[in-house]
Amino acid sequence: MGGNSWWQTGPYDPDLAVAFRRAQDEELAKGDHDDTGRTITELWESEDWLEYILTGGTCTVLDQVHTVAPDFTEWGPYMRPLTPEEVRAWCPDGRPTREQWTAALAADHELYPARAQGNCTVLYEDGEPSEIGYWGVTAD
Repeated sequence: MGGNSWWQTGPYDPDLAVAFRRAQDEELAKGDHDDTGRTITELWESEDWLEYILTGGTCTVLDQVHTVAPDFTEWGPYMRPLTPEEVRAWCPDGRPTREQWTAALAADHELYPARAQGNCTVLYEDGEPSEIGYWGVTAD
C-alpha cells in the first residue's frame, strides 16, 4: 500500500514550530477527527492515535508529531521546512505565493516527501509572509 498525498495552509508565524502547532490546533478545532477533545500532545501520547496515523492518518497537519530542522532526513512522522535551495528549485526568487506553490505541487510530484512525512514553507502575498504551506504523504 502507499500513502495519500495532501496539502493545506495555516497561519503564519516567524517561528515555524509555533505556526505548525497553531495549524494543528486549528485542524483539531474543526472536529473532523477522532480526537475526543484531546490536545495534539495528548493525541500523540496515545497508542490508538499513533496506530491511526500510521495506518491511514488524517491527510492533514495532524499526521506529523512535530517540526524538525530542514536538514533532518530520518523517517517521520515529522514536518520538515524546505531549505532555501529547495524552494528556489521551483520558485527562483525564493518567495513563493500560494499560486506558485499549488502550481508546483500539481506539476511536480517529486515535491512530495516520502510516506509518513510532511514539508512546509512560508508563502508570500505582496512580498510579505502571509501563511505557511504544508503538504505531505500519509503513512499508509
